[in-house]
Amino acid sequence: MKYSLTNTRIRYSETDQMGVVYHGNYAQFFELGRTEWLRSLGVTYKDMETNGIMLPVISINFNFIKSALYDDVLTIKTILKKKPMVKIEFDYEIVNQNNELICTGSSVLAFINNKTMKPTRCPDYLLKALEY
Repeated sequence: MKYSLTNTRIRYSETDQMGVVYHGNYAQFFELGRTEWLRSLGVTYKDMETNGIMLPVISINFNFIKSALYDDVLTIKTILKKKPMVKIEFDYEIVNQNNELICTGSSVLAFINNKTMKPTRCPDYLLKALEY
């Protein structure tokens, strides 16, 4: 399946007093991975919204394995699970600079028409970029 790799360095503001990444930041890491996954296909969230499509998260799951620490460099692997239809589903794997698995997870997003606020099919331009 289609996937992308995105790197990010942990900033001090993303950690607690122990220098450990606060768990709530992982949703942002997954979003960063999705955004860059789309960008690697030549599609941006901004373009999708301009074309009348929004992508709200309808479910998200995290499995924390090891702590990420201040100044670690994380690689976020964002994996498309299957052909998108009305929903798009991703799996994630996050590793540190030592290639130690930090977190895994998944998310499901829905394609929403921003005028009707109703679910809609995956845009043809995204399917074409994915070679479906």
